[in-house]
Amino acid sequence: MTHRVVLIGHPVAHSFSAAMQQAAFDALEIDARYELWDRRAIDLPAAIAELRGEDFLGANITIPHKEHVVPLVDRLTEEAQATGAVNVISREGKKLIGHNTDVPGFKVALDKLVGRQKMPRHAVVLGAGGAARAVVCALITEGFQRIVVFNRHLHRGEALVKHFNRSAAHMDLRAMPWHESVLEAELSKTKLLVNATALGLVAGETPIPGELLPPDLMVMDLIYNPPQTRLLQDAISARDTVLGGELMLLQQGARAFELWTGKAAPIEAMQAELERVREQGLRQVPIDMGPAGNAADPAATPATETATPGAAK
Repeated sequence: MTHRVVLIGHPVAHSFSAAMQQAAFDALEIDARYELWDRRAIDLPAAIAELRGEDFLGANITIPHKEHVVPLVDRLTEEAQATGAVNVISREGKKLIGHNTDVPGFKVALDKLVGRQKMPRHAVVLGAGGAARAVVCALITEGFQRIVVFNRHLHRGEALVKHFNRSAAHMDLRAMPWHESVLEAELSKTKLLVNATALGLVAGETPIPGELLPPDLMVMDLIYNPPQTRLLQDAISARDTVLGGELMLLQQGARAFELWTGKAAPIEAMQAELERVREQGLRQVPIDMGPAGNAADPAATPATETATPGAAK
């Protein structure tokens, strides 16, 4: 029997996950195929129910469903519970287990960005969706003392802060309105900026104007496609240290692979495929549009998550 793993989101056409995970299955000669399922929120419960079939190993969950899927699984792991978001589903018999591999994936990327410098203690996070929740969770456990969350809809940022109130009682975690003057003031006081929104998926689009970026900032964009977003280009011009979302994608994907298969992920094969995709572009992968058969409308996707699914996926 050929096993199946699916990426469930809206949209999904930009994702590198299919290429990366299929390369991993092939490298270990696992009879499995990775599929892209474009599903709107109304179709999410039915899509999750399908995963209980014997041919499924599990799924990735990406924008905008990472929070919506939480009540649809049978059990949450500690990190999924802590974030209130799920980006990986595995199966135990007919039970579906919700995981969050974005948290450890982000930590690896953060260590890479910081390098030999001292880990900063203040951060600005753009976004309030599932990816942003993973980022905030990781920053809290890394000992950050102040985290400011900006989201286009302030109530979403406030909901994120409320979710982490207990674990963040020792620190200053707050949501602020998305105004350029407020952003500029906070960026002047921080050392780390993380973009956990989908703003940047479209070429030339950026969450914040380049002139707001001060020098000597560490800037991470969880978007990996395109590999160098307008935000990162502007940050380089401002003499900042930058990192895109590919390392987080690789690390969270490796952990997902291990959850689905019980085998150590072939990291080198996965990384090689990501490099090939970055240089040569995505191969055409059929996208299952679900029962409605409607094309994905990127404009309908809330700008509160990343493609990572990190990122994103």
